[in-house]
Amino acid sequence: MSRYWSPFVKDLVPYVPGEQPKLSKLTKLNTNENPYGPSPKVLEVIKAEATAALRLYPDPNSDVLKTAIADYHGVAAEQVFVGNGSDEVLAHVFHGLFQHGKPLLFPDITYSFYPVYCGLYKIPYEVIPLDDKFQIKIEEYRGINGGIIFPNPNAPTGCFLSLAEIERLLTVNNETVVVIDEAYVDFGGDSAISLVDRFPNLLVTQTLSKSRSLAGLRVGFAVGHPDLIEALERIKNSFNSYPLDRLAQLGAAASFADEPYFQQTRQAVMAEREAMVTRLASFDFQVLPSSANFVFCRHMSRDASELAAGLREDGVIVRHFKMPRIEQYLRITVGRPEDSEVLFKSLQRLLASA
Repeated sequence: MSRYWSPFVKDLVPYVPGEQPKLSKLTKLNTNENPYGPSPKVLEVIKAEATAALRLYPDPNSDVLKTAIADYHGVAAEQVFVGNGSDEVLAHVFHGLFQHGKPLLFPDITYSFYPVYCGLYKIPYEVIPLDDKFQIKIEEYRGINGGIIFPNPNAPTGCFLSLAEIERLLTVNNETVVVIDEAYVDFGGDSAISLVDRFPNLLVTQTLSKSRSLAGLRVGFAVGHPDLIEALERIKNSFNSYPLDRLAQLGAAASFADEPYFQQTRQAVMAEREAMVTRLASFDFQVLPSSANFVFCRHMSRDASELAAGLREDGVIVRHFKMPRIEQYLRITVGRPEDSEVLFKSLQRLLASA
């Protein structure tokens, strides 16, 4: 700790991102990156834009990208906000929509950035336990609150909450903002964007990092009522008017123009996920139902930390959360079939050992 810090800094507990190891012959199944590259159309646009024009500032409003997102999801451009990854979008959401002096509600097992943002912005919060099957129970979110947020599908569990249940929540909670964080929705769920025109307190966030293979480009967005979007724009323009560079804006927009490639790669991921679930069960793993590009599982007799360490020795990196209730679970990203072969070869060796 330095005497030059502002006082609040010493109390922050920062988010710990997934490891990006520098290992050779690595099978990286720990950070839910898409195993397939971006659309060729994205790469073409980025190459074409890499000119002397980079000396100019990008469009601060990201109009081309907002229009592409709005057209794709059937909403108006003024209902769309974009930012530098969904994490930045969420940071502005916490800052601009959840500071009401009442507790923010989110699940006890969920995206671990939420309590970090609460600490950063001094937002009181209350965690609502998932049930014994790791499902969100809507009736538990009916208390007085300063807002509600949860991922759907949830992370790290991968479990999906139906739109009917979300609509039920919105019907009884119309005094505060409800944010549905849909980072993984394209891998098996229905987006709540279809509900934004009916519920002015609903905000839906998504990222292009997962289903559109653009984790390295850092693009996220939110869709909701124009009043909610205006709040985020005010925060953004008081913080950084140019969060997305020229390459990110045009490359991200191009990803929405290649629907065949998008469908091909997401279907490939979902097919491999189901194959992984079947094989994990044959290895005596209990696997939660997943609508994401990862599976969340535990072995019925072997310790999760030991399995994670053993896999790492073979160059296979998975995510192990040392947290209450889930310390015996591993989160495994869905890769290509050849990645799965490496994973199961390693598991076979580990499980055959004493």
